Amino acid sequence: MGPKRRAARRLAQSAVLCVVLGWLPQGLTAQSTSNEEASTATQETAQEPSVMPEPSFEPIEPIRDRGPVTNLPLPRFVSLKASEANVRRGPSLTHRIDWVFQRRNMPLEVTEEYENWRRVRDRDGAGGWVYHTLISGVRYALVTDAHIALRTRASEQAAAVADLEQNVVARILECSEDWCRLNADGYKGWVPKTAIWGVSDAEVID
Repeated sequence: MGPKRRAARRLAQSAVLCVVLGWLPQGLTAQSTSNEEASTATQETAQEPSVMPEPSFEPIEPIRDRGPVTNLPLPRFVSLKASEANVRRGPSLTHRIDWVFQRRNMPLEVTEEYENWRRVRDRDGAGGWVYHTLISGVRYALVTDAHIALRTRASEQAAAVADLEQNVVARILECSEDWCRLNADGYKGWVPKTAIWGVSDAEVID
C-alpha cells in the first residue's frame, strides 16, 4: 500500500472515530441545535394556557326592602283595625292630624316604619303616619270595578255566587297569581285580582 492510500485510510478512520465520539462537524451541530430549539418552542406554545372566556351569571332578582322595625316587606298591605284612626303628618303625637280614616277593615299599604309608627296610604294615595296598634295583618280587599261577579271557581266561566259593587270591602281568604277568593258578608267566591285593591300583582296567599 502506497503512502497516499495509507494517508487516505487514516483520514477515513479519523472521520469514523469523530462520528462515534460525537465530534460532529459544526454545520451538523448547528442544524441539530436549531431543530431542538424549534421543537422546544413548539412545545412551549402548545403548553401555554389559552385565555378562558369570562363566566356568565344569571341576574339575581333584588330582594324586597324590609322594615327596620318589624323586618316585614316594604311596601306591604294591611287593614285598619280600628273604626277610626288619626293620620298624622309625622311619626309622633306632636305632628298635626291630616286625615282621619273612618272605615274599619279598609285595606292600607305600609310604605315606611319608624319605632311604633307606620306610614300608610289608601287606594287614592291619601295617608300619613298611624300608630301601629291601629292596623292589622288580617288582609282585606277593596272592590275597584263598578260591578264584579263573585264566582265559585277562578274562572270567568264559573257560576256567580254574588255581585259585588264598587268600594265593597271583603276579607281575602286566598290568592293565586291572577285570582283571589273573598268573603263578602258571608258570600265566598273568586274574583280577578284586577278588580280589587289590597294585594300585589304577583302575591300568592294560601
